[in-house]
Amino acid sequence: MTLFPPIEKQIYLNKPKPLVVAAIPAFNEERTIAKIVLDAQKYACVVLVCDDGSSDMTADIAERMGADVIRHKQNMGYGAAIKTLFTTARELNADVLVTLDGDGQHDPQEIPKLIRPILDDEADIVLGSRFLDENKKTNGVPRYRSLGIQIISKLTGAATNCNFNDVQCGFRVYGRRALGGLSLFENGMGSSVEILMKAQNQNLRVIEVSSKCKYAGLEKTSTHNPIGHGASVVMSIVQLIVEQKPLTLLGLPGLICLCAGISFGIWMLKIFAQEQRIVTNIALASVAFVLIGMFTLFTAITLYAISRYTQKNGH
Repeated sequence: MTLFPPIEKQIYLNKPKPLVVAAIPAFNEERTIAKIVLDAQKYACVVLVCDDGSSDMTADIAERMGADVIRHKQNMGYGAAIKTLFTTARELNADVLVTLDGDGQHDPQEIPKLIRPILDDEADIVLGSRFLDENKKTNGVPRYRSLGIQIISKLTGAATNCNFNDVQCGFRVYGRRALGGLSLFENGMGSSVEILMKAQNQNLRVIEVSSKCKYAGLEKTSTHNPIGHGASVVMSIVQLIVEQKPLTLLGLPGLICLCAGISFGIWMLKIFAQEQRIVTNIALASVAFVLIGMFTLFTAITLYAISRYTQKNGH
């Protein structure tokens, strides 16, 4: 197997050969998995395939092509497959982990280009981007998906104070720092966003490199409903932001609700003192706002304590 084309070999001639692992999460990809595995073997020392509960011959075909296959007994989600591949790459003591989809939309011939910033110590994570200048008109992504991806990229950029063009591309490269430092929890498609938000918290260097996308013929075989996919990712972003800043995003609204409830309570007592009657609507509003405020504050404090404990213990 050749890790680099001839020109790349000359550049890295005097460097120890890195252990590059190509990792492919796959679910019912029997039509395309063989070619992806064979092409990836040209540029990686090890090819891993996580078969995420496929009902077809995906795992068997990948094994026959020479890949090391990890099987999930049932479909657990894209993020779960990524977690399994991360864990296996760590066990292999990989220097570089390359992830690419099993449906054929990514070109393994671009692996050398994407891993170069990692080997040159210019980045800890490299994102393949379908929306950099040279690819905007030729990336092949359907218009509605392109719009959804760009919206999610903007939301992720706002949450991380970074500017991303494409946070949903599965063609990525991770160096040793990223492999060793990222603890992942998301099982669904929100995993791609979780990685970037946690990378920002850990001061990992993330860059984007132009990557082509072959989308023709893949739309009919997609296993993800675009609306459900987008909603899932957006909810993951909200959840991750709340987990990272609970006192700001939950504590402050909770305090406002509590103050509002107390204010309604004082108003109700004033009316009762003057008119000897209880205004039901004001009383209910007081109770509702106090309960919501206390519950939200309690949740914020709990999440903050968990976050501090996690950071302190390095999880």
